[in-house]
Amino acid sequence: MTEIDWSKPRLLAKNIRKNFDERQVLKGVDLEVYPGQIVALIGSSGSGKSTMLRCLNLVEELSDGQIWLDGDEISRPGINDDEVRANIGLVFQSYNLFAHLSILDNVKLALKVVQKKSDKEATEIALGWLDRIGLADKANQYPDKLSGGQQQRTAIVRAVALNPKLLLLDEVTSALDPELSGEVLELIRDLKNSGTTIVMATHELSFAREVADWVIFLDQGVIAEEGEAADFFANPKNARTKEFLARVI
Repeated sequence: MTEIDWSKPRLLAKNIRKNFDERQVLKGVDLEVYPGQIVALIGSSGSGKSTMLRCLNLVEELSDGQIWLDGDEISRPGINDDEVRANIGLVFQSYNLFAHLSILDNVKLALKVVQKKSDKEATEIALGWLDRIGLADKANQYPDKLSGGQQQRTAIVRAVALNPKLLLLDEVTSALDPELSGEVLELIRDLKNSGTTIVMATHELSFAREVADWVIFLDQGVIAEEGEAADFFANPKNARTKEFLARVI
């Protein structure tokens, strides 16, 4: 097993730019994420949060900029996107579970296809995760029989079962009511405590203040302000940041 160098960024992104035709969504964003760190991206709808996550996972092709994962440039030409995505899990606000598969088979699928695990090994890993989040008794049920919170926890577990180097969470509670959101946020707390490296776009600012190590406020495709979570929320410096926080907290 490779020794983790906690002093070096797990993820390093420089000058990330993304255009859709003539529209500039990201206008030169830099990002550093260290092993075991949780970075929260906050900002209004359309600020570029989701696009940034999709660029980091190579779902969106960069217009400009570079990305490194554990020192390896994953934005270089000719990179195998699938190999990169095996190390960077991405979970959307829409659960994207396969409706025709049980939740056990949803979690097992990538373990078997991506990591070439045997059915027996994939089953053991998947059941271990489902047990950890209190869903082992629903392993053979299909997604439409689960609550939104249960489906979202399954989607997150499907990503973390692969033991990715980085987990990206895109507004994973936005489609849930407060009670179901709480179930998902509790899982993220658990992942933080176990040392998972996470970048999350979120509108749950009280949660970001509680669990994030670093907060980045995106505004119209640029970083308006960033800093350690406690200081960011207690002492915002930028006028636009103050305006945003006053409106949403």
